[in-house]
Amino acid sequence: MRTDRLLERLPEAGADLMLVSDAVNVRYLTGFTGDNAIVVAGPDTRLFVTDSRYTEQAAEEVEPSFQQLTATEGLIASALPLLPQGSLRLGFESERVSYAQYRQISVHMPERIELVPVVGLVEGLRRIKDAGEIELMAAAAKIADDALAALLAAGLEGHTERELAIALEHDVRLRGAEGPSFPSIVASGAHGALPHAVPRDVAVQRGELVTFDWGARYRGYCSDCTRTVAVGEPAAAAREAYELVLGSQLVGLEAVRSGASCREIDATVREIIYGAGHSEHFGHGLGHGVGLEIHEAPRLSRLSDDTLEVGDVVTVEPGVYLPGEFGLRIEDHVVVEPDGIRILTPGVPKRLLIVD
Repeated sequence: MRTDRLLERLPEAGADLMLVSDAVNVRYLTGFTGDNAIVVAGPDTRLFVTDSRYTEQAAEEVEPSFQQLTATEGLIASALPLLPQGSLRLGFESERVSYAQYRQISVHMPERIELVPVVGLVEGLRRIKDAGEIELMAAAAKIADDALAALLAAGLEGHTERELAIALEHDVRLRGAEGPSFPSIVASGAHGALPHAVPRDVAVQRGELVTFDWGARYRGYCSDCTRTVAVGEPAAAAREAYELVLGSQLVGLEAVRSGASCREIDATVREIIYGAGHSEHFGHGLGHGVGLEIHEAPRLSRLSDDTLEVGDVVTVEPGVYLPGEFGLRIEDHVVVEPDGIRILTPGVPKRLLIVD
């Protein structure tokens, strides 16, 4: 069980019990999908606390090993009487808790309880995905792939970036997703040179590249994919850049293996793009982990110290961005397996698609 694995790591964190207050981490440990709850976990304590709005929902969703409590005052204050007696070191999620939240927690703490800042304990568990999590992400990716394929088949020319983004996100909901896993990026022409472009009320024109970075969230789990297509025949420079990015992305996918250095994978792809004269045109990292959140560990970047393991789920997404001209990115969402990788986003081809 996930909570058992958490408890195994408590001693190295210097804590007797762990207070988990981040909604995503609470969901991971308990199955609860609401947005106001805490978990306190220790060797003899598995306590889930929420407020009266979620009592019935928690009874249906929360893993049955947890004692469930509906708070009559604040969540922390309601939990305290149920904690073990004596001196305790209570870990809290220091990277997920604001200063105001820390003060709210600490004001309730009796002197016998010492608050211990803990970094990345649950997130470390979340990094390696089990088979069920992977299948949920595969389902999310299938929904997203099918939605983009339908959008491309209907044609892009004359539609605004914003119209296309709205249509894409509406379709993933109709296909069973909870919604997009992040605000969709639709960027045409020179706007594509912004890696995180916000869709505009500007119509797509013939001859332009259009980049779609989109995903679906299914039963809490995210997908993430990017495809760049051409509306009509693109300029020679754009086609040349596309083939460069595609070639580098395929090399990156080949390098993603258990035991591989995330920094070295990034460097391998970056060397190809830089060697083609685009050292100033690819600034972001090569990829990142995906799961219940769209950005998780590990990171594929120049600054990463991570080494890939079986069960890691990461993106591989090189790009080239020429300000004032065009930009493009190609991204897949993949699982590290014992003998290679499984691509979760195969539904839309990566060869340069020319659409209407």
